Amino acid sequence: MPKLTVIQSQKTPDAAAVDALIAEDANKDLLRFLTCGSVDDGKSTLIGRLLYDSRLVYDDQIAAIESGTAKYKTSAGEPDLALLVDGLQAEREQGITIDVAYRYFASSKRKFIVADTPGHEQYTRNMATGASTCDFAVVLVDARKGVVTQTRRHCCIVNLLGIRKVALAVNKMDLVDFSRERFDEIAAEFTDYARSLGLDEVVSIPVSALRGDNVLEPSRHMDWYHGPTLMAHLETVDATSDWETRPFRMPVQWVNRADSDFRGFAGTITGGTLRQGDRVTALPGGKSTTVARIVTYDGDLEEAHAGDAVTVTLADEIDVSRGGVLCDPESEAEMSDQLAAHVIWMDQQPMLPGRTYILRSGSQHASASISTLKYKLNVDNLEHQAGKNLELNEVGYCNLSLDRPLVFDAYKNNREMGGFILVDRLTNKTVGAGMIEFGLRRATNIQWQKLDIDKAVRSDLKGQKPCVLWFTGLSGSGKSTVASLLEKQLHAAGRHTYVLDGDNVRHGLNKDLGFTDADRVENIRRVAETARLFVDAGLIVMVSFISPFRSERRMARELFAEDEFMEVFVNTPLEVCETRDPKGLYKKARAGEIKNFTGIDSAYEVPDRADIILEAGKRSPDDLVADLMSSLQKKGFI
Repeated sequence: MPKLTVIQSQKTPDAAAVDALIAEDANKDLLRFLTCGSVDDGKSTLIGRLLYDSRLVYDDQIAAIESGTAKYKTSAGEPDLALLVDGLQAEREQGITIDVAYRYFASSKRKFIVADTPGHEQYTRNMATGASTCDFAVVLVDARKGVVTQTRRHCCIVNLLGIRKVALAVNKMDLVDFSRERFDEIAAEFTDYARSLGLDEVVSIPVSALRGDNVLEPSRHMDWYHGPTLMAHLETVDATSDWETRPFRMPVQWVNRADSDFRGFAGTITGGTLRQGDRVTALPGGKSTTVARIVTYDGDLEEAHAGDAVTVTLADEIDVSRGGVLCDPESEAEMSDQLAAHVIWMDQQPMLPGRTYILRSGSQHASASISTLKYKLNVDNLEHQAGKNLELNEVGYCNLSLDRPLVFDAYKNNREMGGFILVDRLTNKTVGAGMIEFGLRRATNIQWQKLDIDKAVRSDLKGQKPCVLWFTGLSGSGKSTVASLLEKQLHAAGRHTYVLDGDNVRHGLNKDLGFTDADRVENIRRVAETARLFVDAGLIVMVSFISPFRSERRMARELFAEDEFMEVFVNTPLEVCETRDPKGLYKKARAGEIKNFTGIDSAYEVPDRADIILEAGKRSPDDLVADLMSSLQKKGFI
């Protein structure tokens, strides 16, 4: 085998220069900012101009945008710099931003991550997503249009998401002949609105993103402007966060069991500093101990800071799992199952108070409903408006009720601990985003009272197993008829029962409710809670309601033990229900005399997991009741 000769390599002067450049870049601070505003205000073009003039665009990218400009005819004459960030085909075809595009660039003084967010009202939810990670905002306004509703909406969302410093870029100044009067007018209007939100630091800059005026270099067309260029302001604005000075918080994302002798808790520190030997408290359990090690892939750390992803081992074996939070014992996070929060609604389907959603906050999750919509925020004038639900892009101040306590901080104190999303239980779509203001502490200590005489004792006395049969179907399907006949047979057999019927309940308990979707949701919520109390009393309960929405039927099911609830779908075709029409309701609905009538102008969602299906259009009520009695016997209820 030939002898190997090891040659000691030496760095060339060029390599040393590269190392120095890398070291210099590592020491630059990072600014995360977003561009926002109304559609066609030039946000993507502005970012493209920043990248292009900063010489951060490769030749092949220039060739690509020149080709795209010709193909989509998005600009006349010059390359359309917006194509540097509008990457989706639909964005290029329509000339609008749809998704959030993130770009990295750097100057000699600072590193930047910029989120180019969409201006179209339909994609406001995407804008809110982009803003949630930023510390600074550049709000663009078309000089021809001035401040519009979407400008105010974006500014309001920026404020709600904790961004306190903004720059107003009055764009397309070339299309208003670089008018100082027009700039001053827009800047004054925007500044007044921003101050009403509590944004006291607003810097207004007149720019032309297409031509590059006041973007990197001062404009020779606007010698009346003596403020900074946009880049100069981005390089010098102090938007650094103070998360490291806040109390220590680390939500646990994963319990790390590398081997049988190692048990660590992995997560990202969202506030404060952690050192070996520090005392921490684990919530929701409340036990305290000390930090034994701070473990990373590259080795143990003596201390870790906000933003660091680490694994922490503890000196004592205490109960901590995913969803728990390690925090400073001298300044613990709060816990509550009742919250007050601002909510931005992001779905085409309106928010309905009482409907159950999944709330996700970091690694925590809970079933949650908006118990009260306190008010809706008018983004034009910031007035508080009354309302029963939230529509797409509306902002509301709400009380939320959760099925378990949430560990949290107010959003203004810790974004990660105070922010949450709401997810639709059926579609798994994100339908809302929220920022917690405070917990409604009073409700946290209210627990279900366990009595000496409980459900088991009551049901044993009656010689039966309590349950609820939830009859659902269209009006006229035969729900009430079958439920009434079933109760007669159960009564004859010596069973203790009760029927909750839609018409009867609306005479008393729910007489304040109408037939809108929001009222239907609240109607079912109240009935489900009432049925729960009757089952606790040891009764067999028949609930006969149209209950048109799957979400509310699922909510009702989850109030009961798995073997206490049976969903009974009375499957009668609409045409059969209309021929029966004992109250003449279908006829009136068809004539437009009744609004929000299920099956006509209000949807009925067919059950996807019914326990029993009764073909009521084909069989007699007596036959259907016989089937139900047989099912109750097989399941051990009678």
